Amino acid sequence: MSTVDKIKEIEAEMARTQKNKATARHLGLLKAKLAKLRRELLTPSGGGGGGGEGFDVAKTGVARIGFVGFPSVGKSTLMSKLTGTYSAVAAYEFTTLTTVPGVLQYKGAKIQILDLPGIIEGAQDGKGRGRQVIAVARTCSLIFLCLDVLKPLTDKRLIERELEGFGILLNKSPPNISFKKKDKGGINMTNTVPLTNLDLDQVKAVLGEYRIHNADINFRCNATVDDLIDVIETRIYIPAIYVLNKIDQISIEELDLIYKIPHAVPISAHHEWNFDELLDRMWEYLNLTRIYTKPKGQLPDYSAPVILRQNNRSVEDFCNSIHKTIVKEFKYALVWGSSAKHQPQKVGLTHVLNDEDVVQIIK
Repeated sequence: MSTVDKIKEIEAEMARTQKNKATARHLGLLKAKLAKLRRELLTPSGGGGGGGEGFDVAKTGVARIGFVGFPSVGKSTLMSKLTGTYSAVAAYEFTTLTTVPGVLQYKGAKIQILDLPGIIEGAQDGKGRGRQVIAVARTCSLIFLCLDVLKPLTDKRLIERELEGFGILLNKSPPNISFKKKDKGGINMTNTVPLTNLDLDQVKAVLGEYRIHNADINFRCNATVDDLIDVIETRIYIPAIYVLNKIDQISIEELDLIYKIPHAVPISAHHEWNFDELLDRMWEYLNLTRIYTKPKGQLPDYSAPVILRQNNRSVEDFCNSIHKTIVKEFKYALVWGSSAKHQPQKVGLTHVLNDEDVVQIIK
């Protein structure tokens, strides 16, 4: 029996199993088995399954955005309008993508755009180059989930289910669970909040499915079996914007309803409507920080900001972004902007910078 058949068999068994306290342990085991089989499709053992070929997409820029969606929702049109590289988008093929389709310049940041249509057509059963496309999607800083505004929720659920099956969770935070394997001592489970969805037997059953018999696990949230499996499987958590295209085909009243969908930005790629809101939301979700340099005795250079990523916004990170040797010669920095208590403020390497701060390095 193939891995895909095994997955379908388990899904069928889960569908016909009633959910209650008596079946909770059994359903937990089935979910663990399903997660393991899904992982096998991505990283199969042995030489079969087409896993030997490379699928390199060179990483450029400070962030990478993956476009995901069904055919005919306007992904290519949106990409060509945002990046100005129509030919690259038009030539895109699921089986032949080996280069970057487009680059978006925004607020001084160079952002890579990747169209990933094959993530839907065939990736779930491991056919073609589905595994490699999924692997690229897992490296994205942000996902644009492109939907037809006439049927957004149906397609949204289908695509989210597809991505979740391969360990990509959209707009979710990792569960507050610490998990550490050890050599001996059995399963040591502690919790700082009441657990209403899990007990020690269920936890041991799920860990046993992964052949984990010695581990320390601490729950700091009211976790479910799915949360526990997510921690064991090391899921990827990626922010996503639901890009609802073709708003020129709906009424104002329908547009008001669309705006109530969380993380949604309605647009018309053909008419370039609402691109400003889409780009602003993109910047917000990428959580990038622009820092301007100020050479001694000169005005700040606002033309080419240094772009820092989330959680890497210290003066030391800023120095390393320019050149690794600067830290060795660093004496102090002068900072102007919202992170400074007064203008300028004399700071050290650990000072955390805010968006659009101006920094002068004194060696």
